[in-house]
Amino acid sequence: MDKLDKNAAWKRRDFIKTTFTATAFVSLGGLDLFAFPSLEKTIKTVTLNNGVKMPILGFGTMDLRDALGEKCVAEAISLGYRLIDTAFIYSNEEAVGKGIKNSGIKREELFVTSKLWVDDMGYEKAKAAFYTTLNKLGLDYLDLYLIHRPRGDVKGSWKAMEELYNEGKIKAIGVSNFDNKQLDDLIANSKIKPAINQIETHAFFQEEKAQESLNKYGIQMEAWAPFAEGRNSLFVDKNLSLIGKKYNKTNAQVSLRWLYQRGIIAIPRTSKKEHMIENLQIFDFELTKEDMKAISKLDLNKTQFPEWT
Repeated sequence: MDKLDKNAAWKRRDFIKTTFTATAFVSLGGLDLFAFPSLEKTIKTVTLNNGVKMPILGFGTMDLRDALGEKCVAEAISLGYRLIDTAFIYSNEEAVGKGIKNSGIKREELFVTSKLWVDDMGYEKAKAAFYTTLNKLGLDYLDLYLIHRPRGDVKGSWKAMEELYNEGKIKAIGVSNFDNKQLDDLIANSKIKPAINQIETHAFFQEEKAQESLNKYGIQMEAWAPFAEGRNSLFVDKNLSLIGKKYNKTNAQVSLRWLYQRGIIAIPRTSKKEHMIENLQIFDFELTKEDMKAISKLDLNKTQFPEWT
């Protein structure tokens, strides 16, 4: 994602307070959430097409900069998140790196993603941009590096990323916001197939056909904006709420569970600790076929971020 939507209808915590019982709300942010051991072990992994394992649920960092970004990343890791997603255009790679360092967790236990911005496309520029990112993060390698948008010299950029991959500087390489035609063109002119395509995916833009195509390619689908950044009133949507009430879960949790059951990686972003905890609590219930079908009917089949297309 490139920027934060400032016009979300309701804050999700306000919705929780008015929707769930006081007891349920208190327990959501309480220590009883940690009654089961090792949250990071609860988060399952998916195996990418090169054999690398990636957590299916992670922490997004868009718009979390400076001291706030540093604090949030360290806090998220302390709660059990192991997948951390950032990008050059977020202007927070240094803060993310400091948060990783402050977490005290061993580097090899984390899965760190960043992205190549459009201004740095091209063979030489892509290599220089990668090392700038690596230095800002204070890391020796990245677990995943993505072309953020299919613009400019994609082939030259991909060649540079393939070389960095072969040198062990990147564990997996992929793309973001690519459509089928763009993927076809990249795959036809490359030696290494993308491991990931990170695209907008949420209840109002479900991208089922895109997922079918990616499955045929052997490329893992990853969702940005899994909550549509609150657009179209996702956090108060009555259909999601009715499903959530059956399990005493929020619209956010239902949304993440729906993605999880589709096998899609999600990277929700938040600066609130209670939301970080809430987002982790999706592995103790299962949506039925009827639930999944009901959610499928919410698909508007169009982006909720037309300004970014």
